Amino acid sequence: MTVKTPSEVVVFTHATIITQDPQRTIWLDATIVVQGDRIIAIEKTSQIVSSGTLPSDARFVDCSGRIIIPGLVNTHAHAAQSLLRGLAEDVPLHSWLCDVIWPLEAHFDGKDGYLAARLTIAEMLKSGTTCFLEAMLTHRSGFDNVARAVEEMGIRACLGKLVKMTEPDSNDGLSDARDRDAAHMSMDTMLAAHAKYHESCEGRLQVWVALGTPRGSSEDAYRAAGAVCETHGLGITMHCAETPKDRLLYHEAYGCSPVEFCKRTKLISSGRKAVLAHMVNLDIETDLALLRETGATVSHNPASNCKLASGIAAIPQVLEAGVRVTLGTDGAPCNNTYDMLQEIRLAGLLHSGVQKKAGILPAEDLLAMATIRGAEALGLDKDIGSLEVGKKADFVILDVTTLGCAPFDAAQVLDGGFDPVTTVVYSCTGANVESVVVDGQVLVENRVLLHVSEQDIIEDAKLAIQRIRARSGFRGAALRNYR
Repeated sequence: MTVKTPSEVVVFTHATIITQDPQRTIWLDATIVVQGDRIIAIEKTSQIVSSGTLPSDARFVDCSGRIIIPGLVNTHAHAAQSLLRGLAEDVPLHSWLCDVIWPLEAHFDGKDGYLAARLTIAEMLKSGTTCFLEAMLTHRSGFDNVARAVEEMGIRACLGKLVKMTEPDSNDGLSDARDRDAAHMSMDTMLAAHAKYHESCEGRLQVWVALGTPRGSSEDAYRAAGAVCETHGLGITMHCAETPKDRLLYHEAYGCSPVEFCKRTKLISSGRKAVLAHMVNLDIETDLALLRETGATVSHNPASNCKLASGIAAIPQVLEAGVRVTLGTDGAPCNNTYDMLQEIRLAGLLHSGVQKKAGILPAEDLLAMATIRGAEALGLDKDIGSLEVGKKADFVILDVTTLGCAPFDAAQVLDGGFDPVTTVVYSCTGANVESVVVDGQVLVENRVLLHVSEQDIIEDAKLAIQRIRARSGFRGAALRNYR
């Protein structure tokens, strides 16, 4: 398919449309009309078609048997880690980091980060993610590499450039092979990336600051980073309170809770964009009040936290305290997928089971975490996160005529037969994604990436990780009795 022209009108008809607007409107047998990069109408199909307002050359797309949702927003993902999928299995976080992930990341070279980002973004798009927050873009991955992939693939992205604080006085025993590049991961280099790339890709690319968990680093260094972000109005994302040991370190090294540390270093404050990832091991009474006060967002990563045995975040309590919660997949080596639909489902199941209360996170709230709440966290909710007239045309068309969704029937919704929201949350995966639109451009159609070769992306990724493993000398333990 050719790239859509700014004046072209595309009409998506006969869909069930979950808008995620303030009224949580769900349209049945409805139509979305797109012109350029914006939604110009949402109405019943019969009314749109009979209105006589559509241009004669409008292109029609029949969405019968489909549910349209806002594009999914992944608020914690590592764009360059897809190359490491399957190389660090069944190990806890600190071994996972020190023995595999950091050493391999330290041996990225050339265009490896570009090839990795293309693989990640391709998977995201085909599973319904239209916008993501990069959690920690390292020097060796190359900011230029990932920005190039964002430009070419058409996705919307907030790229968090890692500002690395060395930790010479830490007693946590963690060795980070990436420290050799610390000079390239300073606030100055981050500001240079911001000056070059912020609001690039026709406004689809934002530049954020990414910070790691403090592990004995100077509190003044974090305070200085917070001050720069405050001065320049930069968004901050940070790994925080991921493991029980991390929580202990805050108290031992800084004499405070994880969120107290973030507040007194000005990493979080009212009116600022701040996304704190994981947040599994908090001082509940102290930290929830500070999160609410500062407006910071918690990015919940249930699959990663379970796989790495970090624990389960107290998300029902966090929400009850009035704190915004979003969802993230984390990276491929600790989740094995960037499929946000699977993450939504897991979040719902996990907390119902842990709390022994069915539906403690209602399906509507789970979908909101992955759409409008994510957009709010990134400061993009005026343009994305819900389907409303005047907003950007970022949406996903789900085929719910499949075996896994049967016998869902939109015609039986009004009499209480079926619920489109729970169908999306509990029955759909990335395999149900039929088409994806970002900025008015159709990037996935009939389950096919339109503007890139999926097979080339896969083959390039295989060669890239072969090179990285050769440079690093990495060889994992044999897990099976191979012959």
